[in-house]
Amino acid sequence: MDSIDKLLAELKTEYKEEKPKQQPPKLNTAKPFVPPSTKTGSLMDNLLAEIKSDFAEIDAAEELKRQQELEQERIRQEQLKAKQLETLKVQAKEWTAKIDPLSPEGLWFERFAESYPSKLEAAIEYLRNNE
Repeated sequence: MDSIDKLLAELKTEYKEEKPKQQPPKLNTAKPFVPPSTKTGSLMDNLLAEIKSDFAEIDAAEELKRQQELEQERIRQEQLKAKQLETLKVQAKEWTAKIDPLSPEGLWFERFAESYPSKLEAAIEYLRNNE
């Protein structure tokens, strides 16, 4: 209600200011009467629509920036995982080369590796779980 009272006060002030400035109408000219409230309301509506549009653009830009940051973080995480996997592959190759296949650990690993597509993948999994 307070905002309506403010608008009414503004309209009254505007109307009082316009009244002395107006010249007496000429007899032959007929202008359609447009009440000041519709002009002010239209101006306010246009201004509010513009502000709303500006905020929508800002929100869209922020959302786009947030999505780009999330995508960059996802890519960074994938690169980190790939690097870790490469490191594990190197360690697994070294470990499988050093292991004696007839030792208890070598025999155990042979059994463990049976459930994997390759000994390298089994070694990677073993090293990953025992770090």
